[in-house]
Amino acid sequence: MQQIQQRVVNDPAAFGKVAVLMGGWSAEREVSLRSGQAVQAALLAGGVNAHGIDADRAILTTLEDGDFDRAFIILHGRGGEDGVIQGALELLGLPYTGSGVLASALGMDKLRTKQVWQGAGLPTPPYRMVHSPAELAAAADELGLPLAVKPSCEGSSIGISRVVDPDQIQSAWERAAACNSPVLVEPWIQGQEYTGALLQGEALPLIRLETPRDFYDYEAKYHAVDTRYLCPCGLPAAQEATLRDLVRRAYAAVDGSGWGRVDLMLDPQGQPWLLEVNTVPGMTDHSLVPMAAKVAGLSFEDLVWRILETSLMQQD
Repeated sequence: MQQIQQRVVNDPAAFGKVAVLMGGWSAEREVSLRSGQAVQAALLAGGVNAHGIDADRAILTTLEDGDFDRAFIILHGRGGEDGVIQGALELLGLPYTGSGVLASALGMDKLRTKQVWQGAGLPTPPYRMVHSPAELAAAADELGLPLAVKPSCEGSSIGISRVVDPDQIQSAWERAAACNSPVLVEPWIQGQEYTGALLQGEALPLIRLETPRDFYDYEAKYHAVDTRYLCPCGLPAAQEATLRDLVRRAYAAVDGSGWGRVDLMLDPQGQPWLLEVNTVPGMTDHSLVPMAAKVAGLSFEDLVWRILETSLMQQD
């Protein structure tokens, strides 16, 4: 496996005082805290002057009073991954890691992401937006079963259901609608699930995900010990290269930059289907970007350093 480029910056003093923004107020708060703690520890081990901050509604005052030079955003979900904190940091003039306002807002909204991909001619499953159990039932008749029912503006598989029987429609609707988000419905793509991480414009090795559960849900992502992560993913080199290029194009289509992740399915006919974008992926011991980076020759500390470098590039 070809290794990706190594560090661009070698002196930790070049980063100055770094705020590691974690926690927040989204449904993914606990995962964000775990990610943030891991990131801060890696930065400190590398000699970076990193300070962990549990972001609350007073975060701008905290940042102004703290005399920080830049921010490492490791906030997952709404308020941190949707352009809100990115726009606030723009107002403060504080450089930050990862994607800007536009890509963050698009990536957090599965509907808008799919619309952008469709406009760019990239493969993503057909969909319907539904506003009631009756509309969900109509979508099931139109698209067929099984269906994926998901809140459009939520992450970590929160609120997602796999509907294989009409009797499940009501509960699937209630679960998704409880997330206070528009509800998106699409065919459940049968096949193998892959994820592609990106770092400074390079697509890392793909990971194939396998779980004995119905799908790669919250439990499989963060708690289960029987989830399998295959990297190298087992595809022929040429096919993986094609999919990695698709991941790059999918991320670029939503104006993603710095680092991130694109999830996709490969159906039995070999057709890829793009599912969603993550502009601030997890960095826990169960997270996918660190796994792919390791196969590409980057330790966790190297990966975190390279992500922090993206805040310097933003200043150029």
